[in-house]
Amino acid sequence: MRTRATVTTVSALAAVALTGAIAVPVATATSDRGQGGSAAAVATADDPVTHEENDRVPEGAAWTQHYFPSSDGSDVELHADVLLPEGLEKDEQVPVILSAGSYFGHSGEIFDEEHPHTGPSDRFGDLVEGLDLFDRGYALVLVDTRGYGGSTGCIDFAGPGEQADVAAAIDWAAGQSWSTGSVGMYGKSYDAVTGLIGNNLDQDALKAVVAQEPIWDMYDRIRSNGIPRQEGIIAPNTYNTIATLPQLPDDDERYLKNSRYEETHPECVAANTANSLIANPDTEYWKDRDLAAHAVGTDTPLFVTQGFLEWNTRPEGMAEYLTNHEGPQRGWLGPWDHVRGNDTNPDGSLKMGREGWFEEIGAFYDEHLKGVGPTTEYPAFAIQDNTGAWRGEDTWPVVDRTAKVHLGDGSYTDDGGAEEGGDPAVASFFAWSAPVRQDTRVVGTPKVALNARGTGNVLVELHDVAPDGTAVPFAEQAATVADGRLSLDVESTDWTLAEGHRLAVEIGTVQAGSWVDTPSGQVITVRDARLDLSLDDPAGDAPTEGGRATWLDTYLAAYTAELTPGKPVFAVPAPRG
Repeated sequence: MRTRATVTTVSALAAVALTGAIAVPVATATSDRGQGGSAAAVATADDPVTHEENDRVPEGAAWTQHYFPSSDGSDVELHADVLLPEGLEKDEQVPVILSAGSYFGHSGEIFDEEHPHTGPSDRFGDLVEGLDLFDRGYALVLVDTRGYGGSTGCIDFAGPGEQADVAAAIDWAAGQSWSTGSVGMYGKSYDAVTGLIGNNLDQDALKAVVAQEPIWDMYDRIRSNGIPRQEGIIAPNTYNTIATLPQLPDDDERYLKNSRYEETHPECVAANTANSLIANPDTEYWKDRDLAAHAVGTDTPLFVTQGFLEWNTRPEGMAEYLTNHEGPQRGWLGPWDHVRGNDTNPDGSLKMGREGWFEEIGAFYDEHLKGVGPTTEYPAFAIQDNTGAWRGEDTWPVVDRTAKVHLGDGSYTDDGGAEEGGDPAVASFFAWSAPVRQDTRVVGTPKVALNARGTGNVLVELHDVAPDGTAVPFAEQAATVADGRLSLDVESTDWTLAEGHRLAVEIGTVQAGSWVDTPSGQVITVRDARLDLSLDDPAGDAPTEGGRATWLDTYLAAYTAELTPGKPVFAVPAPRG
C-alpha cells in the first residue's frame, strides 16, 4: 500500500502552506527598509498612489487603503488594499473582483519577502495581467481577514469570525461610490475557501465566485475520519506564523498597530493550535466549518478547479458541495496537483494542460458582473481523466449507472506497515474485480462500508490494475476503526479503467504517509465489506481542447507498482446495462 504522501514527503509537506508556496524562516523587518533614498509613496483612503509613485502598484492602477468593521458586532477592524483603474472619473463605477484571506500582508504572503518598501500584495498579479483587469474595467480589492496583514482579531480558520469578515468585505466592496454594486470573488487555496464561504453567505451583491483548488470541508483538511493528518499540524503553525509576520516600517501607523494584534494577544495563536486538535467532527467547531453542508440551496454562479490527484487540498467533500449548490456551475477538473489554471512549467507548458484560463474566467465575470454574454461557447465543465484526454460535460459527475458490490471478508494487522524483511501481506488484504469488459469510468465519491472487529486504523485504497499486474492507486481514505459498522467516503475521482483492467480494493493498516498514525497492533477482522460506485461510459464523451496535465506522468511514475492479481470476488458492471 503506497499512500500518496510517500512521494510528497513529510519534510516537503512541512514546507508547504495552502498556497503550495515554499515556506522559509521568517525574517525580521529591518529598520533600513522603506527608508532612505527616494521613498515610495504610501496610499491612504484619500490619496491614491500609482505605479509611477510606487513600483509595487500594478501599471494602470491607483492604490488606496481602507479600514472597516467586520459584520459580527465585534471590535475587529479589517484592512483592504483597493486597486482601481487609473484615471477613473469621480462619478464612474466599476464591478469588483474581491479576494479575502491570509496572504495579502505587505511584507509577504507567507514569509518576509524582503521588499524594499511597502505596497499592495502581488499575489494575483497574474490575474491583473492575464485578464488585463483594469483596462477591462474592474477593481481589485484585497481584504485581510481577521488576524492577518492590517486587520485585527484572532485568526479564525474559516469559522464564524472569518465568515463575518467575508460578509463585511462583500458588503463594503459593493457599497463604495466607485463600485457598481456587483462583486465577484477570486482565489486559490485559502482564498478559494473564502470564495466558497462567500457563496454560502448567499448575499445579493456577490454575483460570481472563482475558487481554484479549495478545501470543501475544513475538518477533512485536518483529519481523516478521526486520524490526524500531517497537514493538521503544519497548517496551524503556518497560519500562526503568517499572523505574526512583521510588516514593513514604512507602512502607516494604523496598519502596523493592527498587524501586531496576534503578537500582543498570544491567546490567539494558542487557540488556533488547540482548536485544530478537536477530533470529533460533530462538534460545533467543525460543523461551523463544514462548507459543503452549508452550501445547501445556494445559487451564486460558481467556477471551480480541482485536482483529483491533489496532495494538498484534496477532493474531499467536492461532490457534496456541488450537489448542494443549486446555481450555475463551471469548472476545470483533472489529474493535477495544487496549481492555478494558468500555471506553467519552466518550459512554458501549462501544468493543467488547457489553454485559455483567463479568457474563460473573463467571460464568466463579464457575464455575471456586467451582463455581457460570452462570445465563445465553453463547456460548463472541462474534465481531464487519467488517459490525459479532455471532455466537455454539462455537469459533474455524470453518472450512467450506480453499483453496489460486495468485497467480502478479510483481516490485517494494524501495525503501520510491515517491518523491513517482514510479510507485507499481514498489513492489508485485497478484494479483486473481474476484468472490466469495456472502458469504464469511476466518477464522483466512492463509498466503502464494512463490519470490523478490533480497534485501530484503516486505509482503503482503490487500484487500477492492468492485465500484466501493473497497478496505480487512484483514490484513498483513512479512518479510525472500532468494533462495529464503519462507513467512509473515499476521495472524489474521475478515473477510467481500460477494457481488460481490474479494480482492486485494498483494505489495511495506515502506512507512512500524510497521516499521524498510531497503530494499535491489533488484528482487525473485516466482514461484509461493500463498495458503492458511480460509473460513466467514456463512449459518450464529447472531446474538448486541452493537453495532458504534467503532474499525471509524475504521479504515474511515482506510484505505479506491480501487484499479483487474485481471484475475482466482484464485478464492476458495464456503465450502461
